[in-house]
Amino acid sequence: MGISAIVITLNEENNIRECLESLKWCDEIIVVDSGSTDKTVKIAEEFTKNIIISGNMSYGEKRNLGIDKAVNKWILWLDADERITSELREEIRLKVNGSNTNAFYINRKSFFINKFIKHCGWYPDFTLRLFRKDSGIRFDSSLVHEKAIFSGNTEKLNNEILHYTDRSFEHYINKLNKYTSLSAEELRKKGKNASIIDIIFRPVFTFFKMYFLKLGILDGYTGLVLCTLSSVHVMAKYSKLYLMNKPNSIN
Repeated sequence: MGISAIVITLNEENNIRECLESLKWCDEIIVVDSGSTDKTVKIAEEFTKNIIISGNMSYGEKRNLGIDKAVNKWILWLDADERITSELREEIRLKVNGSNTNAFYINRKSFFINKFIKHCGWYPDFTLRLFRKDSGIRFDSSLVHEKAIFSGNTEKLNNEILHYTDRSFEHYINKLNKYTSLSAEELRKKGKNASIIDIIFRPVFTFFKMYFLKLGILDGYTGLVLCTLSSVHVMAKYSKLYLMNKPNSIN
């Protein structure tokens, strides 16, 4: 019951080694690189020869490319800022060798600025990560937050993926411009519009929801920072969407 691990990368030299170290037990590692200009590919070559340089594709299309190249019965996908624990590794091995289930959801334990975020709507966070290649699972072509297209029997695993997102305030800010642009473009393609009301009130609601309704207040200073930055993210996204749809705007 072989397992092929798939990782998508773009300038992940600070993450990729630890990620691939946690996947060395898999029968195959496939890295789909999006054109890194740092040492990501060089480091990945220490772990696998299966490195695919992708063209201008969505994240979902890159995952599908990795699935198509995989030779084993099971697919496990991971992001470069994620790690498989030894406990999860053993649970996966047990499940793939004795289960008729087609796919498994795995919970993520996310760390923001190196602190585990237990609230803010971040935990628990189950995502489809392990599945049979012949189950027909594909990912849609959304620019961000791609979704798995799948119908079949699933289970949840007990152990967790460690997710080290945004290890510093600067890292979050550097990502913000890219992902808000992609999110705004995705909304525009769906025919969505934004108004001044959206720009003003959606960020306020995001903060209120995360900090109070989702109990981000219990995550202390880091929770406050995360909820504030998340509201800024929403404001930037809808501001960009507003400008994209504004006549004579320069995108």
